[in-house]
Amino acid sequence: MTSIRQFLKRHPAWVAAVLAILPLILLFRLQYVSLLRLEETSSIARNATLHTYLEALANEFEYTFKVHAERALNIPASHFTQGRMEKSAYLFRKKGVRGARHLFVINYALMEEGDTEGDLYIFDAMNWSEPASEEEINAVLVAVAPWKLMAERAIPLATIPLSVDERDPDNRMILNPITEDSRVVGVAGMILDNDYFAREVLGPTIENFLSKLYGKDLSRSLRVSVRDEQGRRVYGARTPASLHNKREVRRGFDFIYTDWTLDLRSTYVTEGEWARSNFVINLSLSALLSIVLLGGLVVALRTVARESKLNQMKSDFISNVSHELRTPLASIRVFSEFLRLGRARDASKVVEYGEFIETESRHLTLLINNILDFAKIESGSKTYEFVDGDVEVVLAECLRMFAVRLSHGGREISYDKPREPLPLVRMDADALVQAFCNILENADKYSEKSAPIHVTLEARHDEVIVAVRDEGVGIARAEQKRIFERFHRVSTGLVHDVKGTGLGLAIVKHVVDAHGGRVTVRSEAGKGSTFAIHLPALKPAEQSVRKSAAPEPSPS
Repeated sequence: MTSIRQFLKRHPAWVAAVLAILPLILLFRLQYVSLLRLEETSSIARNATLHTYLEALANEFEYTFKVHAERALNIPASHFTQGRMEKSAYLFRKKGVRGARHLFVINYALMEEGDTEGDLYIFDAMNWSEPASEEEINAVLVAVAPWKLMAERAIPLATIPLSVDERDPDNRMILNPITEDSRVVGVAGMILDNDYFAREVLGPTIENFLSKLYGKDLSRSLRVSVRDEQGRRVYGARTPASLHNKREVRRGFDFIYTDWTLDLRSTYVTEGEWARSNFVINLSLSALLSIVLLGGLVVALRTVARESKLNQMKSDFISNVSHELRTPLASIRVFSEFLRLGRARDASKVVEYGEFIETESRHLTLLINNILDFAKIESGSKTYEFVDGDVEVVLAECLRMFAVRLSHGGREISYDKPREPLPLVRMDADALVQAFCNILENADKYSEKSAPIHVTLEARHDEVIVAVRDEGVGIARAEQKRIFERFHRVSTGLVHDVKGTGLGLAIVKHVVDAHGGRVTVRSEAGKGSTFAIHLPALKPAEQSVRKSAAPEPSPS
């Protein structure tokens, strides 16, 4: 201690310099860390912006094609039932269809016995004279085969949207099945002109959309290119070598040309890149501002503590969401590869793999909906569409999705159905499916792999009650008051490895509260948990009034 005091007395300038330099170094360090975070945040924001633009651009193409196709292929059913197919050619000519190599209609309404194909009429979209090739005719017959089968067997068909057939990339088709009294009487369609799409549609649409969305100045920093199914560039100039290190995002089209890709590369200098280039200037300014460092030290410490907590919450949330999304995506990819590689030798395996892919897709949708709905709940923009419905139907849909997933893991779900019809409930069916699935998801996560899950549905005391009981780790009484808070995770070592977003039960409570119901929990640590959703049932008088107020169906 004596030697230290002597040094301080002998070298006060050095001491003062060290005291001045240390906070300056600390400030430089914080600034550098902030710069790294800024670069990371700017990169994420820019990537999200580019993805948003590509999605909007793909939607613009989809809208253009759908509107054009719906207008062109809207042929009256009477043309088919009365055998007036020449009027279809007149309508095609009158509407002035663009972007189609050939237009066609095929009539099933007047098929005679022994007729295996129906009456096919193909028109050239440009000069109405060039005949279709044998390859095009075969492609059309293959594409319309499902509708022909439905027409032959008189299978009823409700109104459906346009469908697309891209099995032959050289003969891509948009099809519109024509129905009368829910019966398929024919099909109208168009064979697209790939060259016309690449030459006349891609360029003008992309350039106009870019200028409208970003303005001419900013749009110059965006480079868009389109590649076909073989990776050949069909739009956009070759990227200079100087731009190869710029971030690129890619996505496909959704409606037609789904095997083509949109590539977007930005040459715009982000805030993080600009800040790095001016780092020396920032250091000089920071040296001047270091004088106020001591005065703001207390505030800075509090801010750092708060930021650390927020960053930890954000990191945990992102980590958990990433883990949750990765699991169904990996399953979908594996079973899709099995199908692509022909591992499924018989139809039952194809159905099994397809069911698993559909189930995991629904699971993925549930996770994404949880995140999106939480954002709406936080902003106060979450709305519900209430109708009178049967809870048993809604619960059955949720159980069907989970049965496939849990059966592969060796877990069973026992379901006690009500013995008598349940009263109706004023509800939003999609929201209740989400709530039921979130509770089942928790029961699955917090139970041993082979432990069963018990589901009961009953009506009691003017309520319809859905209860889910597991045999998992349970919840301590002290924790039960907080489990419906956002991001809250049960603090027990038994579940420290369980991943989750921490949003499921918060969303369940919001949904049930919006329905005028309540959620109850019975649980003990180590003895499992029972979550019950109580929904107010419509009284018989209310159901009678609603039924009498409903419009009667018109006679067919």
